[in-house]
Amino acid sequence: MKYRIYFLLLLTIICQSVSAQQQDSLFIKKIFNEVMTNANAYENLRFICKKIGPRLSGSANAAKAVIETARMMKEAGADTVYLQPCMVPHWVRGEKESGYVTLSNGEKRQLKLCALGNSVGSPKNGVGAEIIEVKSIQQIKELGEKNIKGKIVFLNIPMNPTYLYTFHAYGESGVARWAGPSEAAKYGAIGAMVRSLASNVDDYPHTGVMSYNDSFPKIPAVAISTNDAEWISAQLKNNKVIKGWFKTSCEMLADVPSANVIGEIKGSTFPDEIVTVGGHLDSWDLAEGAHDDGAGCVQSIELLRTFRALGYKPKRTLRIVMFMNEENGSRGEEAYFKAAKENKEKHVFAVESDAGGFSPSGFGTDMTPTQFAKVVSWKHFFEDYDINKFSNDGSGSDIGSLKELGTALAELRPDSQRYFDVHHANNDVFEAVSKRELNLGAFALAAFAYLVDQYGF
Repeated sequence: MKYRIYFLLLLTIICQSVSAQQQDSLFIKKIFNEVMTNANAYENLRFICKKIGPRLSGSANAAKAVIETARMMKEAGADTVYLQPCMVPHWVRGEKESGYVTLSNGEKRQLKLCALGNSVGSPKNGVGAEIIEVKSIQQIKELGEKNIKGKIVFLNIPMNPTYLYTFHAYGESGVARWAGPSEAAKYGAIGAMVRSLASNVDDYPHTGVMSYNDSFPKIPAVAISTNDAEWISAQLKNNKVIKGWFKTSCEMLADVPSANVIGEIKGSTFPDEIVTVGGHLDSWDLAEGAHDDGAGCVQSIELLRTFRALGYKPKRTLRIVMFMNEENGSRGEEAYFKAAKENKEKHVFAVESDAGGFSPSGFGTDMTPTQFAKVVSWKHFFEDYDINKFSNDGSGSDIGSLKELGTALAELRPDSQRYFDVHHANNDVFEAVSKRELNLGAFALAAFAYLVDQYGF
C-alpha cells in the first residue's frame, strides 16, 4: 500500500511537470505569434536611425535618443520610466579625415580611413613618415626603437577566418586597435594605421575605441579599410618603400552629463528580484548604429510591449535598460552597477542584446554550472524556432559587472557571419536590418526572460 501511494505521488508530480511545460510551450508560442505579427521594434528602429541618427556619447543626438527611448518605453507599457544619470566622455571627430600613401616611384594611393575613437588629432599639417608593417604586438617589441622611431606603424592583424563565431576573431585581433598605437608610441612611432576589424575585404574603414597608456606619448591613430591594408602589405612584401600621410582633427572635450534610460514592470510575486534586459543606446558617429546597438534597444523595448499585449504579469520585476556610453567609456554600465550595489538590489538575471539584429542562434551565458544546467533544460522550448546553441562562455559588456553581485548573466547570440561587415562602419544603417530577423531576436529575448521569470535561478 505504501509503495502504491509513493507511485501515485510520483505520477502526480510528473503529470504536473508535463502540464506546466505544455503551458510554457503554449505561452512561448503566443509570444512568438505576437512578436512576429504585431511587433513595433522595426518602426522604433526606423525612428532611432532616421529621425535621430548617429548617437555618440556626449552628442546632441545621444541626448535626443535618451528622450525618445524613454517615450518608447512608456508607450510600450512600462509601469515606470526614469533616467539614471552618468557623466560620459565627449569625443568629437571633427573634419573628415584624409590620407594617402606614396611609393618610391611616386605612385600615390588615396586611403579610405577614419580616426579611431578617443584618438588625439594629428598636427595641423598632418603626420607623414615611412610606414613599417607589424603583424602582432610582439613584433613591435621585437623591432624596437631602432626600427620604429619616427615612423608610422601599420598594424596589419587580420581577423582569423577559421573561427565560425566571428566575435572570437574580433576579440583576438582587437588588440591591434585597442593597445597597438600606445605600444608603437612606446618605441617612438609618430602615428598608427590599424587594419579595420572586418571579416571581409572591402572599402569600409571601421572605427572603434582605442586606449592610451599615459606612460607614453599619445599619437594619432586611424583605421584603414581592409582593401587598403591588403594593398599596402603587398607593396611592402615586394620590398617597396612606402611613405604614408594622414590628417585628423578629432579631440576629446570635457565630460558631459547623460543617462541610462530605464523602464520597469513591477513584479507581482517577487518584486525585489530584478530581471534586467537591455542594449546600449549610444553608437559610433559614422552611421546610424542600426545593428550596433539600435537593434538591441528596440528588441528589449519590444519585450515590454509584448508582455503587456499578452496580459502577462511578471512574478519578478522586469527592468529594461538602455545603457549609455558602451562604445567609448562604459560609464552607463558603471552607473548601473554602482546603483545596484549601493541600493543592495537583488539582481537574479541580466541579459543583453549587443551583437546585431540578425537571426538568433542561441545564447551565451556567464553563470554557475547549476544555473547553466537549468538553462540547458529549457533548450527544448527553443528548438522549434531554430534557436539551439547555448554555451556558458560569456555574456554582454554592459552587464558584466553584475557578476560581482552573483547575478546570472546571458547575451543573445545572433548569426555573426555578416556582423563585421557593418560593425563600426558607415554602412551600419537601418536598411541593413531585416525586419523578420530583428523580430526573431526580440522573440528570443522575451521567451528567455519569461522562463527566468517563471522559474528563477
